[in-house]
Amino acid sequence: MHILRRLITGLLASVLPAIAAAETPKSGGTLTFAVTAEAPSTDCHAITTYAAVHVLAPHYSLLLKVDPDNYPKLKPDLAESWSVSPDGLTYTFKIRPNVVFHDGSPLTSKDVQASFDRIRNPPAGVVSIRKELFADIMSIAAPDPATVVMKIKEPDASFLGTLALPYNCVYSAAKLAEDANFPAKTVMGSGPFVFVEHRNGAHWVGKRFDRYWEKGKPYLDGFRAVFIKSQAVVTALQGGQIQAEFRSISPGERAQLVNALKDKITVQEAPWVCKIELLFNTESKPFDNLKIRQALSMAIDRWGGSDALSKITILKPVGGPLLPGSPLALTNDELAALPGYGRDPEKSRAQAKTLLAEAGASSLKFKLINRNINHPFTPLGVFVIDQWRRIGVTAEHQQLDVSQQKATIANGEFQVALDAFCADSDDPKPLLLPYLSKSRSPRNMTRSESPQFDAVYDRFKSATNPTQRAVLATELQRMVISSANSVPVLWYSRIVAHVSNMKGWKIVPTHFANQDLADVWLDQ
Repeated sequence: MHILRRLITGLLASVLPAIAAAETPKSGGTLTFAVTAEAPSTDCHAITTYAAVHVLAPHYSLLLKVDPDNYPKLKPDLAESWSVSPDGLTYTFKIRPNVVFHDGSPLTSKDVQASFDRIRNPPAGVVSIRKELFADIMSIAAPDPATVVMKIKEPDASFLGTLALPYNCVYSAAKLAEDANFPAKTVMGSGPFVFVEHRNGAHWVGKRFDRYWEKGKPYLDGFRAVFIKSQAVVTALQGGQIQAEFRSISPGERAQLVNALKDKITVQEAPWVCKIELLFNTESKPFDNLKIRQALSMAIDRWGGSDALSKITILKPVGGPLLPGSPLALTNDELAALPGYGRDPEKSRAQAKTLLAEAGASSLKFKLINRNINHPFTPLGVFVIDQWRRIGVTAEHQQLDVSQQKATIANGEFQVALDAFCADSDDPKPLLLPYLSKSRSPRNMTRSESPQFDAVYDRFKSATNPTQRAVLATELQRMVISSANSVPVLWYSRIVAHVSNMKGWKIVPTHFANQDLADVWLDQ
C-alpha cells in the first residue's frame, strides 16, 4: 500500500505541472456566442429574461456573486469582505478600492447605495421587478467611500443570496441622479467588458476593459453575442459561426454535436433552477374559478410528459415550486397526493371532468399563449393541448416572440399561458416570489391576490430555525399547487455545449449566474 501511494504521488507530481501549464489562461481572442432572444430593456433591475443578462453581465459588477466552483456559495465581487451583526440585522460591506466605471469615474459605496435604493424603492417611472425581495431593508448607508451598511427589519437566511442576484447591477450614482432611467438608455458599468455596439436582430459587441479591478482579467479581447433562433444553434456550432450558447440544448442536439465534432466540442450538464409554469389570468373569466384552474392542471400527466418530453427537449424533472431534490422541495410521494401530480392520469382526468362540469365549463375553449421557441416551448405546448383535449377542452396554440409574449402576459392580455420562471439559486425566497399577491410582487403574472400565502411567506422569510423553515416551505408549496393560479408543469435539465478550446467557464444550475465572462479564455 505504501509503495502504491508513492507511485501515485510520483505520478501526480510529474503529471500535474504539465496539466497546470496546459491550462494556464491565455489572453486574447474574441468569444462569439449565441443568444436565442433579445431583451426588451437594458436595465438590469427591470428585466427577467436570460437574453438580457447574457449580454449585460459582462458590462456590470455585482456586490456579491455566485461562486461557480462552490455553488451555491457566494464569493466577493465589489464587496471584498462583509460581516453580519450578532442579531442578524446589520450587514457591513467593505468595497474594493480603485474600482472605476467605464467612463473612468471612481466606484464607491455611494454607487452601491444608490443602486440598491433604486431596486428597493424605485423612483417614478422606474420598474424594479425584484422590489419585494428587498422590502425588509430598513436603511442603506454609505458612511465612507469604502463602506456600505444595510439594516434589515428581521433576520433573513436568504439575504446575502438575494444581494447576489445577477440582475443587481451596480450603476453610477451620478448618472442615476441625472436620469433615473439612465440604465435603460446607456450601458455603462464597471464590469470586465465595455459596451461597443448593439444592432437589433443581429449582434451585441463588448471589448476588454483595461482598467477592470481584477488584475490580468478579462482574458478575452472581447465578445460578440449573435442573435439567432434556437433551432439554428447546433448548425452554427457545427459550422464554427459560434463557439458557445450558454442557455441549453436538447438531448438530441447534444448527440448530434458530439457525433459530428467529437473532441472539438465539450458538453457540460447540471440540474437547472428553471421551470415552465402554467399561468391563469385570474381576472379573466372563467379562470377566476378555482375548479376550472385545478381541472386544467389535473388533466396534465406530468410523469408521462417527463418520460416523453425528456427524449426530445430539456424538460424532465417533475416538481413543485422548488427545485426537485433540493433540501426544502416536496418529495415525489408528497407531490403525488396533490392535484395535478397524481400518478394515475385517467383517475385525474375523470376528476378534472367532474370539476369542469360543476363549473359549467365542460366544452371550454381558449387560446394558450406560448413562446415561439422550439426547445422546449413548442413541444410542451403541443403536449399540454393534447392533454386538455382528453377532457373535452379545446385550446388554440398562439406562439409569440419572447418580448411580445412577455408583454402580453404582463399586461394581462391573456387567459392561459405557458412561461418559464428561472432563478439563480435554489433558495426558496426568489423561487416563491411569483406566487405572492400581485400587489406585492411584479413577478406575479396571474393578477391574483393571496393574503394567506403572503402571510406564510413572511413567516418563512424571517424563520432561521431549519425545522420551522421546512414546515413552512411545505405549506407554501401545497398552497401554490392547490390554488393553481400559477402551477409548475415540468422543470428543466441544463445541457451546454461549447467548443473545447473555450476554457474557464463552469456550468451551474442557473443560466443567469456566472455570465460575466471574466474568467473565460480561448486556447488558441
